[in-house]
Amino acid sequence: MIGGVPVNSAALAAARRAQGSIWLWVAIGIAAYLALPWYAIQDTTWYQAIPQVFGSAEGANGVMQAATQGRSWLFIGLAGLALCAVGAAMPAGRAQGRWLLAGGLVGALGLAVSGFAIGARGWSFAALNSSFGELAINQFGIGAGGFVALTALVLLTAFGLARLGFFKGDLFVSGAVIGCGVMMALFIAYPVSKALAGAFFNEDGQWSITAFVARVFTERIWGLGCLAGGVRCGVAWNTLALALLTAAGTTFLGTLMALMAERGGKRWQGPLRVLALLPIITPPFVVGLGLILLFGRAGVVNQALESWFGIEPTRWFYGMPGVLVAQLFAFTPIAFMIMRGVVQGIAPSLEEAAQMLRADRRRTFFTITLPLMKPGLANAFLVGFIESIADFGNPVVVGGQFSVLSTDIFFAIVGAQYDQGRAASLAWILTFFALAVFALQRGVLGKKNYTTVSGKGDAGIAMALPDGVRRTVYCIAFPWIVFTVVVYLFAFAGGFVQTWGRDYTFTLNHFKTAFSLEWGQFGLVWAGTAWNSLLTTLKLAGISAPITAALGLLIAWLLARNEFKGQGAFEFGALLAFAIPGTVLGVSYILAFNVPPFELTGTGLIIVLCFMFRNLPVGVRAGTAAFKQLDRSLDEASLMLRASTSQTLFKVVLPLLKPALVAALVYSFVRAMTTVSAVIFLVTAENELATTYIIGRVGNGDYGVALAYCTVLIVLMSAAIALIQFVVGERKLGRRKTGGVAAPVVVGH
Repeated sequence: MIGGVPVNSAALAAARRAQGSIWLWVAIGIAAYLALPWYAIQDTTWYQAIPQVFGSAEGANGVMQAATQGRSWLFIGLAGLALCAVGAAMPAGRAQGRWLLAGGLVGALGLAVSGFAIGARGWSFAALNSSFGELAINQFGIGAGGFVALTALVLLTAFGLARLGFFKGDLFVSGAVIGCGVMMALFIAYPVSKALAGAFFNEDGQWSITAFVARVFTERIWGLGCLAGGVRCGVAWNTLALALLTAAGTTFLGTLMALMAERGGKRWQGPLRVLALLPIITPPFVVGLGLILLFGRAGVVNQALESWFGIEPTRWFYGMPGVLVAQLFAFTPIAFMIMRGVVQGIAPSLEEAAQMLRADRRRTFFTITLPLMKPGLANAFLVGFIESIADFGNPVVVGGQFSVLSTDIFFAIVGAQYDQGRAASLAWILTFFALAVFALQRGVLGKKNYTTVSGKGDAGIAMALPDGVRRTVYCIAFPWIVFTVVVYLFAFAGGFVQTWGRDYTFTLNHFKTAFSLEWGQFGLVWAGTAWNSLLTTLKLAGISAPITAALGLLIAWLLARNEFKGQGAFEFGALLAFAIPGTVLGVSYILAFNVPPFELTGTGLIIVLCFMFRNLPVGVRAGTAAFKQLDRSLDEASLMLRASTSQTLFKVVLPLLKPALVAALVYSFVRAMTTVSAVIFLVTAENELATTYIIGRVGNGDYGVALAYCTVLIVLMSAAIALIQFVVGERKLGRRKTGGVAAPVVVGH
């Protein structure tokens, strides 16, 4: 007996659930063929097209498309589902797995190949046209029916692999790995590969390795002139040096802030969290503007130096110093959010054990506390490095003559030269840098164990910081917080003055222009010019953030709690979106999803997908760091009590991941609200975003409205962060407060 339930009955119930899952997806696949429009119809949503599914128009279902409109290749998906249905009728075992695998592969691959081979004008490739002649029938971008049917076939393929013994026979794990892998291949690897492939084509459009070598190995990219008395080094060395400094600086500052928030005085925790998150909820060009107002040629610092000491103003801030300060300012909050969860997870009982063995607080901190933070430090460094090499906004605002790979790629694409091959070659170098740091991180962490949260009670009191460490934390963190406040005061004062630099009269006219409300003949009128972009941005960010966080934590769980072939490639695929500059990712989405089988250009869906996979790595890294602290015995105990893998994940593991969940949700939402480079090519008049509206105002010289909009964005995102914290809550580990009595362990709410 286990929990009052006979073992055989529990095992039988689990087997029935698994069989039911297989039948469910077979039914979903067949229903997609019958009840949903197969193709996407322009200017029509899928539910508006449902009345047409049994007709002969474009909105017909898959069966009608194949039977009455000559698109017979769609029958291959039905054939695959039929094979899967035969397998579903069999008892669990390898024979069932072979039927499911065969049916899933036949259906999914058949539909995928026909989708890429046949487009809106017939054959998509000239070679097919030459071999088989003109094709009289065409097809459009995939719609709701095709998407659901393909999803069912992919998951049935995964179930077949599980029945054949892969993924330890677990249907949920198999479906999660294969499903996430297909999504990453489709929305990261496929578009990025289309962009990167341009590096291997010469000016005549012919495949050429020589063209790639000629573009990559140049003096401008790899030159070391600055070391020999020259003016500058190659753009690759600039990028690498900047990324290493930024990653080290953000990890250091983020760790100090996390220690201050969790181990410092309680009165500082609230203000520190707010101030530390301010840079991440601000559009990047606002930070650059604030820094220029402080340190630019006409900035307050240079003016003060000239007035007090007679030092002539210079452009010293523009270049490497300015970009480094801006990136430290922008990316430290990411490291803070990652490290805060790690510091929370350190078991005080380990520190108490060291002190009972007569180790002082300083020795305990450096031999116990700090080593247990190693996974978080490595993850924060990796995220900071990849953020730096992919950053576009800060270098273009304060970089001056200091070039990095991301800005060179941008100007290669949108400049007068329009050299897609050169842009792709530079993107290859960024990918190589990201891969190298990823491998280094894996080598540093190795196979060591950093578990600190187990199924046992831990009512220890967190050790106070050693005096030297505490002084260091306060001496560095407080000036940084003051610096943050000063930059924001300068940046956003422009939204409340008539004209910055000429007329400093207080006014609210900029807010009225953007967000005015009026009463008209038919009621309330959203008269402000910014309402459309704000509401669109809130909607798309609100849709993408929870999906991004859930997907990131699911991938982190797959990487931390499961072992399967290709796991390293799977993890790198999840990080690949950060290694590619946002501009290149946006252009790659245009190239990949502008024609069948995925016609997404101009829709809100393509922006949501870009948000999701651009921001996915932070959820993965935060989740990975948190999982390394959770003892596997928690999972094993749940599974031994006959809970399914999905039940264990949602009811046992997820409540202990609240810091990582908050980090993923907050970061996904605010980055979707403030991102620029990744979506600059994807927005349309119908789907204008807040950042593109602000850029347009800045381009017109209307800085007051732009800064007023940024102020509104900060207020809205601060409220959203508070709401996320309230809804998700805090992780409870049952630790007693100082001077209190040990409390019972509470795993989660």
